[in-house]
Amino acid sequence: MKALVINGTLKTSPELSDTEALASVVAARPAELDVKTESVRAVDLAIAPGVVTDAGDGDEWPGVHDRLLDSEILVVASPTWLGRPSSVAQRVLERMDATMSETHDEDRPVARNRVAGVVVTGNEDGAHHVISEISGALADIGCTLPGQAWTYWHLGPGPGPACLEEQRGRDRAHSTGRTTADNLCGVARALAERPLKAPS
Repeated sequence: MKALVINGTLKTSPELSDTEALASVVAARPAELDVKTESVRAVDLAIAPGVVTDAGDGDEWPGVHDRLLDSEILVVASPTWLGRPSSVAQRVLERMDATMSETHDEDRPVARNRVAGVVVTGNEDGAHHVISEISGALADIGCTLPGQAWTYWHLGPGPGPACLEEQRGRDRAHSTGRTTADNLCGVARALAERPLKAPS
C-alpha cells in the first residue's frame, strides 16, 4: 500500500516549510504500518494551470498524476494565506479535477476507493475553513475521507511565530496528525478488501 503527500507550500526547496514539517508527522506514521509514503512539493514543479491531466510541453503534473494513481492514500497539505488554501494547493486541486472523468476497470472512477486527508498550517485563524475547502474538493473528485482525516497547527489570529518556531499547540497537532494517518490507513485497507463498485 502507498501514500502520497502533496505539499502546497509557497516555499521552494530547500527552504524550510512549516507545512512540510507537520505533513511529515502524518507521513511518518504509515511507514510504521507498512505503508510506503512519498512527498511532492508542488511549487518545485512546473505545474500549468488548468483542469486537464496533461497540459502539454513542459507540464510536470502528469508525473504527479501517475504517482497519485499509484497510491491508495492521498494527503493534501497547505498553509493558510488570506484565510484560504494556498494558490499552489488550489492549483493541485484544479488539476485533480480531470480525474473526475477518468475511469479504469469496470468503468470505476479512478478516485474511487482512494482515501484522502488534509494538513493545514499558519499563524492566523481559519484552519477549519481551509480544511473544509480542501476536503470538499477531494470529496467532489471522488475520494473517501474518513472521520478525523485532518490535522492543523494555527497560533491564532494575526501575525506571529511559525510552527517550527513555536511549541504551543505542537503536541496536539502532532497527536491529531498520527490519528489522521491511522484513520487513513485503516479505511484504505478496508476499501482494498471490500472496494466500492462503479456508480450505477
